[in-house]
Amino acid sequence: MSQQTKPLKQPVSVLVVLHDGTGNILLIERADRPNFWQSVTGSIEAGETLAATARREVAEETGIRLAENQLHNWQQSRQYEIYLHWRHRYPPGITQNTEHIFSACIRRDTPVRLSAEHTRYQWLAAAAAADLVFSPSNRQAILDLAQRV
Repeated sequence: MSQQTKPLKQPVSVLVVLHDGTGNILLIERADRPNFWQSVTGSIEAGETLAATARREVAEETGIRLAENQLHNWQQSRQYEIYLHWRHRYPPGITQNTEHIFSACIRRDTPVRLSAEHTRYQWLAAAAAADLVFSPSNRQAILDLAQRV
């Protein structure tokens, strides 16, 4: 499906920090932006709950199927300005997105099968992961994870 025929994204998304419970974070690199590393992210779709969006995005982007009890909703959100190069994906005039934060603990030996949206993955210590991600909200979520684990 081409970008022109895809439905426009809603400005409500999830960020899912996948970690191993010992301070390491799984990051994935965007295919459309080399060296743009991130945690799993994605926009809510019509009729979905935030938790369903989080589980769907993790499955789509990494091939990992989370059990309901693995996903932790932080009951926290952040609003940020949508990068100019991605605004065409949203309805006209939309410049802000509200991102809801989740995390999930997975084993490091869990098989990862990346979607075409991403090219590589790596496990990094939280401090290194926070330094590498391009998104300030992703960086803050990684740093905040230490207080939650």
